[in-house]
Amino acid sequence: MTTARPRAGLSGPGRAGRLRNIAAGIAAGLALWLAPAAAQARCVPGQVQFRTDSGIVTFHVSLARTPAERERGLMNRRHLPRDAGMLFLFGKPGPVSFWMHDTLIPLDMIFMDQSGRVTRIHANATPLSDMPINGGSRVFAVLEINGGMAARADIRPGTVMRADTMPQKRAAWRCARR
Repeated sequence: MTTARPRAGLSGPGRAGRLRNIAAGIAAGLALWLAPAAAQARCVPGQVQFRTDSGIVTFHVSLARTPAERERGLMNRRHLPRDAGMLFLFGKPGPVSFWMHDTLIPLDMIFMDQSGRVTRIHANATPLSDMPINGGSRVFAVLEINGGMAARADIRPGTVMRADTMPQKRAAWRCARR
């Protein structure tokens, strides 16, 4: 009967196995070190991103910053591409209400605070309605997208949004510095 003996100085997984374990440890460390950089990728002008439980969702947006742009919004549009929307920005958080006067398509209105966190969603607003839609008392931004898209994209209260137009110092999910 022959007994196999381990080679001197090599017990356990062997030298090759130990090297693989060391390499895996280094790779895991690098991944943890680089994760914040990936989480803070650069934001693209004209886009907003939401970080949901299902992944990252991107919308291409036009901006409504001035009172005239905010008043006009998406009125009289017959179509809005699936991945498009309009981002309404307010100079400081406060109470806002919207309506659907002269708006021809159903919209989801996503209300956010200054950190970009979703505070409220009004789904499938009725076209041409003059009924006020209350967004809350501390609204900083509102994204209008096609009706039903918020649910399909898994956007809900508490979801965070990032955009280069949001104040980065207060952002729950920041854009990387340029």
